[in-house]
Amino acid sequence: MVSRLGDSLRGAALPLLAVSLTDSPLLVSLVTACGYLPWLLFGLFGGAVADRVDQRRAMWAVDIARGVLMAAFAVAVALGQATIALMLVLAFALTTLQTLFDNAATALLPCVVPAGALSRANARLMTGQQMAGTFIGAPLVPVLLVAGAAVPFAADAATYVLAAVLVAGVRAEPPAKEPRAPGSTLRRDIAEGIRVLWRDRILRALCASEVFCNIGIGALIATLVLHVTGWLNAGEAGYAAVVTAYGAGSVAGGLLAGRLAARLGQTRSLLYGGLLQVGCLVLLGAVRELPAAMAALTFLGFVTMLWNVTHVTMMQQRCPAGMLGRVNSAFRTLSIGVTPLGALLGGVAAAWGLNTPALLAAALIMLGVLALVPAIKGPDGGRTPRGGA
Repeated sequence: MVSRLGDSLRGAALPLLAVSLTDSPLLVSLVTACGYLPWLLFGLFGGAVADRVDQRRAMWAVDIARGVLMAAFAVAVALGQATIALMLVLAFALTTLQTLFDNAATALLPCVVPAGALSRANARLMTGQQMAGTFIGAPLVPVLLVAGAAVPFAADAATYVLAAVLVAGVRAEPPAKEPRAPGSTLRRDIAEGIRVLWRDRILRALCASEVFCNIGIGALIATLVLHVTGWLNAGEAGYAAVVTAYGAGSVAGGLLAGRLAARLGQTRSLLYGGLLQVGCLVLLGAVRELPAAMAALTFLGFVTMLWNVTHVTMMQQRCPAGMLGRVNSAFRTLSIGVTPLGALLGGVAAAWGLNTPALLAAALIMLGVLALVPAIKGPDGGRTPRGGA
């Protein structure tokens, strides 16, 4: 949660820095694209490694490395040496390390939380991360920027180091690992994770839907600063307001996600969440008023949190024991790895109008909802876990 606070500082400050360095929508979107590209290149490797190592140790080691990178970037900004090229390298390097961190964290959670509490645990974890970013991180960025353009990035570096200390101090038993067959290699481990994902109809449908949705969200995120500061003409304060509104909606969604998923069922939670996301994005792209944008992003945050909690919980429940790192990496490599494509599409679409990426995102998320149909029509409909977690 502490490192995610730092991520929120960087996430809000980096687009503003990019806009100050270039007026090209494509270059601004490339910064976002490079923040997702490593999932395509290293995501599978990160998952295989996460299943082999002590996941807690991997998490704190990664945070130390990310802290060092952010500290160096903060120095570059302070000296006036920051460039778009340097931002691209930074985004790529941080996400490369994140492929190991996130796979390790996802694999570790079901080992310390009872199966019946997994949905609530995911909701609380995501809500805590969102609260740190929304109520502390995003509002703090304008204050930190007054002190200097490098200050948000230096604060991000400090949060990584603090998070590493906290994770290293956790005294939890690492998950038991089955003995590996002679000749076992990372390549074979990766292939096994891909096979499990492909052969499970529910996991396959979840992954396909997430692919479409993340292309759409990538288009939106990469150009949101242009949408708000350009199309809405709301300036930096308006951008901070819509980011905060999205975070507030996400927090509310996280607080209620467990109860809503239990009442509606997992399948309906995904369907309703997806359709409501489409409606929010249409409103965002059609109404040229800051209050409408804030309302759309508030509700978008709410239903996106419900969607995310349900997705992650279903994946964790259906994955066979001892393979969660590899299956999760295959899932996320496909679903998150396409986000750079969305970011690039958003940059291209912005040439037709700065509100166009929001409408493109709505169409792609609608395709994501339709991709769930094979799972919905199946005999179990995603309700019966296949493997222990």
